[in-house]
Amino acid sequence: MEQLEGKICVEAALRARQRRIHLLVLRNSLHAETSAPLIELAQARQIPVKLVSPDELDAMAHGHTHGGVLALCSPRPHLAIDQLFKHLNSCGFPLFLLLLEGIDDSQNLGFVLRTAEACGVDAVLLKKHLWDFDGAAVSRASSGAFERLPLCVFDQAESLLPRISSLGVRIYGCIANAQRTIYQVDLTQSVLIALGGEKRGLSAAVRGYCDRFIKIPMLSAAGSLSLSHASAILLAEVMRQRLSRVETFQDPNQA
Repeated sequence: MEQLEGKICVEAALRARQRRIHLLVLRNSLHAETSAPLIELAQARQIPVKLVSPDELDAMAHGHTHGGVLALCSPRPHLAIDQLFKHLNSCGFPLFLLLLEGIDDSQNLGFVLRTAEACGVDAVLLKKHLWDFDGAAVSRASSGAFERLPLCVFDQAESLLPRISSLGVRIYGCIANAQRTIYQVDLTQSVLIALGGEKRGLSAAVRGYCDRFIKIPMLSAAGSLSLSHASAILLAEVMRQRLSRVETFQDPNQA
């Protein structure tokens, strides 16, 4: 059982319909403009709603910024590999995937997922042995993106990456000593961006399936960026290239 706290992630979970929500708890003094949409969503799924006093809700909450909204629910399920490919086959091409290794902080993962959704990532892939997170903390940090964004947790690279490649997806591994920067490759095609952790980088298993290695150029001696910042730069560049290509295609006379 997990406890989601805050209107944004609770509403995202209600709308995404990925979790089984057992109870919606609302502070009885909430404004109707906040509570009414949540109650409506809960009633549509026959989820019980409990109105409680501010003191009672504070006693139930794990944090202090719940805003008067809690939900008791099952963990958010992950996509199995076959479910992932069913989802990818329903997506428009070119595909945009993100593979993460080495995340050890729920908040950082939430930040990465929030950026991934904003930049148009179709699915996020994460190694199973790395998944040891509080789903509620991830959901809150992601501003609800965790509830909506397809997430596949896999065991071994060889069980997934060859099938990804068979879809025509080019796998780009981000490493510090790569010869090409993210600005020197075409990221408008179907791509998977693979990012390693700050300490160990990409594993040899994932590197073995990469079509090309790329790096984020730096103008100082900084050895690396945090995973959340590196992912934001990489994903924004993919989005920029794709938007630029669409705009150019729509207006071929544009300078």
